Amino acid sequence: MTSFLPPAERIWWNEPVGRQELIWIGIALTWCLIMFAMMPIWHVYGKQNLSTEAYQTTPAAYGARVQEMIDKYTVREEAGIPVVHPPAGSDVYMLGRLWQWWPILELEKDKSYRFHLSSMDYQHGFSLQPVNINLQVVPGYEMVINMTPDQAGEYGVVCNEYCGIGHHTMVGKIYVEDK
Repeated sequence: MTSFLPPAERIWWNEPVGRQELIWIGIALTWCLIMFAMMPIWHVYGKQNLSTEAYQTTPAAYGARVQEMIDKYTVREEAGIPVVHPPAGSDVYMLGRLWQWWPILELEKDKSYRFHLSSMDYQHGFSLQPVNINLQVVPGYEMVINMTPDQAGEYGVVCNEYCGIGHHTMVGKIYVEDK
């Protein structure tokens, strides 16, 4: 029997399935079930991105909240960008805009913060280096992460979503202090 026979002479579902084919179907099905089970397991036990909340907002409303935090908690300036040291347990705001992350944050080690992110103009990618925290930041939405920095140091924030001609200069900083 060949595959060139017209359908009237051959009904494919009545053809017997070979032993080797059944083994491969079984292996593929087993692997699919393993991978399907790994998704929720990895979400709970893996060290991947944090679970987030997202809320609709406007760039003007979000910008006002960021400015309010800056006015209240600025400790100094670094290259014309305010460095903000909010108290532990507070809401911390950072915004992306062409082509910078603003402001620079100073956080305390082992203290929890509610971290808010949004974009003022285009879609940006928030990548916290050297840890593996990656989020897409979209205008009109506010991403919220509950985070507790567990290592002191200087962390770089990089935009990993192409946002225009100055994309390669879109960096920011977060300092974590051991107090």
